[in-house]
Amino acid sequence: CVSYMQKVEVLLDTVLSHYHTNGRAHLPWRQTKNPYRILVSEVMLQQTQVDRVLPKYKLFVKKFPTVPVLAQAPLSEVLLVWSGLGYNRRAKMLHSAAKMVTSERGGVFPKTAPELEALPGVGPYTARAVAIFAFNKPEVCIETNIRTVFTHVCFPKKKIVSDKEIFPLIEKTLARALQRGIRPKDFYAALMDYGSHLKKSGVRVNNKSAHYTKQSKFEGSVRQKRAARLRELLKMGASEVELEKLLHP
Repeated sequence: CVSYMQKVEVLLDTVLSHYHTNGRAHLPWRQTKNPYRILVSEVMLQQTQVDRVLPKYKLFVKKFPTVPVLAQAPLSEVLLVWSGLGYNRRAKMLHSAAKMVTSERGGVFPKTAPELEALPGVGPYTARAVAIFAFNKPEVCIETNIRTVFTHVCFPKKKIVSDKEIFPLIEKTLARALQRGIRPKDFYAALMDYGSHLKKSGVRVNNKSAHYTKQSKFEGSVRQKRAARLRELLKMGASEVELEKLLHP
């Protein structure tokens, strides 16, 4: 993508201009450096739209404002607050991560991507997102909106694009952003917001990604049956062991 790299300044200017005029600074997780709250937002945003996450995020951090509070809460209470977001295993993993940070790290959140990735349910992207947005680390990461920007700008005619092709471009663009004095957290927030803007403008590149998997239907799925069973168990006041068993991979 030589032609793209020659125009990196133009891309940065475009992305940052959009960010300064239409950025989503109102999002509550954009207004905090608290790694716990950023982790909550990142876990909630997995396969879930921002509009659905917003009310649940606010409710969750109000109910469980700190890592120790979440760690000490019964799993049933955590699942009740999470109810409606789907993919309930995410709530269980978040609960387990809070327990690990509390018991093994004295409540002190890890700051590096490898340490963050050691937490239950925290994968490569989530670990790097927390490192970026909480600690302003210059990590290289990719998610759906970032993928949209680079696929649309750099590979407009290519039918299949792999993340392996995109990663070096992100790395080089980030390096240039840092040279211009742009903070990693602002660089990535700008990319994500511009990617979201492109999608709303009708740009669809998911099917060009070698890593794209269409989300399976919820109706009639195992997930739907498991969610229904979970609601029953919560109404019955099931034990933590029963809830863990249902949510076990």
